[in-house]
Amino acid sequence: MSSVDWNMKTFMKGASILTISAIVVKLLAAVYRIPFQNLVGDKGFYIYQQVYPFIGIFIVWTSYGFAVAVSKLLAGSRSKGESKAVMRIALIYLTGLSLSFFILLMVFAPFFANAMGDPQLVSLLRAGAYIVLVMPMLAVLKGSFQSNGRMTPVAVSNVGEQALRVAIILVGTWVAVRAGASLYTAGEVAMWGAVIGQALGVVILALFYRNAYKGPLEQVDTWGIVKELTFVSLSVSASSLILLLFQMADSFTVYNILLAEGMVADAAMEMKGVYDRGQPLVQMGILIASTLALAIVPLISHHAAKKSGRGAEPFIQLTFRTAFLFGWAAAVGLALVLPYVNEMLFETRDGSVALIIFSIQIFWLSLILPLTAILQGAGKVKVPTLLLLGGLLVKVVANQLLVPYFEVIGAAVAGNIGFAMITIGLLLYFKSVWPVRLAPVRFYGWLLMATAAMVAVIFSWMLVADYFLFDNLSSRIGATLTALTAVVLGAVVFLIVVMKSRIMAEKEWYLLPFGRRLASVQLWLIKNRR
Repeated sequence: MSSVDWNMKTFMKGASILTISAIVVKLLAAVYRIPFQNLVGDKGFYIYQQVYPFIGIFIVWTSYGFAVAVSKLLAGSRSKGESKAVMRIALIYLTGLSLSFFILLMVFAPFFANAMGDPQLVSLLRAGAYIVLVMPMLAVLKGSFQSNGRMTPVAVSNVGEQALRVAIILVGTWVAVRAGASLYTAGEVAMWGAVIGQALGVVILALFYRNAYKGPLEQVDTWGIVKELTFVSLSVSASSLILLLFQMADSFTVYNILLAEGMVADAAMEMKGVYDRGQPLVQMGILIASTLALAIVPLISHHAAKKSGRGAEPFIQLTFRTAFLFGWAAAVGLALVLPYVNEMLFETRDGSVALIIFSIQIFWLSLILPLTAILQGAGKVKVPTLLLLGGLLVKVVANQLLVPYFEVIGAAVAGNIGFAMITIGLLLYFKSVWPVRLAPVRFYGWLLMATAAMVAVIFSWMLVADYFLFDNLSSRIGATLTALTAVVLGAVVFLIVVMKSRIMAEKEWYLLPFGRRLASVQLWLIKNRR
């Protein structure tokens, strides 16, 4: 085996480790919100979701974007002295940013809380501010490990910090609620859970870290490194930040508009909290797309650099078709069963219409995440970043126009308009960079047939389940059984049609995470077709 093959194999193994840890982390991030909402109700959920984007944006930018930027600079270093100098500059720069952001949040917390229409959010903003103090070490250590291909410490840190965070949030919130504390105190406990979780991540990485280099630091272009760190970190994390930025737009607009239209404060909080139920649903729905971006993009980068063969084109087409396929299926499937899922997870069916519209965002995001990742891999970052910012501006304007008339349904529609415009812009730009046919007409035809079959089966099953099978059970248990069985039936029918049509070849399934089993099922279905 050649060294190039070995390096690629090692790299892909590391990417697989990170992918698996990312799946666990994203699942935990989505799932913990459900018991949290059950503990604090819709008003308590509103309180937490109003503030979370402030710290979430900084976490993603530093622990993901900066880590990648540091990793890239270290990988390009020519000596240990240069690497050490890069790490030192990155740590000093990020420490300066963190302290600035910490002071900003501490001093201007009353301003931000008032701008969101709720002065009582000050304590949550100040508690969350402490998380930025641990981010410099976390980002630099992650970048150092990634540059050396040591993905296991990063994966252990990611899962460890998220697991502790979730445990503290849920246990702390339960204790606070049982003790009769206010919902704002419960939200503050949740913020501290995030801080302590990130601190554990630093401790884990520090335990793995070994660097015996004691030589002199080499002279490097400090300003050039700072510019590179800023540019790469922002461009790499832009697509991951966009969902949080849309949430922040809602934090500053939805509740304020509802109050301005004459709604009582408690009712407006409850309504915003119901609307925020859509966040964990969308996060779970885009899990495949975000996993795909992590798993496929290294392959694309590797093959794009090759001088011979077909290059990256087959992998680009595969990424698009897989993202479209699963994003579409997840969005449509969730929309169909959402009233039951809403009651199963959150106790009531309140706001189901708004959440059905909200869940359509899964489709747009399933295309946005891998498309931006592929373009970033090709060094195309400026236009995608501008498109993402343009979509955010559309979201803000659409909120102002639609929420006064349609309340949270208008906010859900506004989100879809913003994401749809980003998706269309990305596809048009993508075609100008790679003038390739992303999928044949046959792909879309069979996708519609699979969708029609899924819709027919789910609707029929829900009618039978509602009126004959689970009608004697309690409402929430009946909704749970109906939702779970409908999801399984719909997914099976959808995949059977897709597999029998072979719009995804067996060898293509193999390239996807956990695709080996799907390829085996497809081969079995084709053999038994006649």
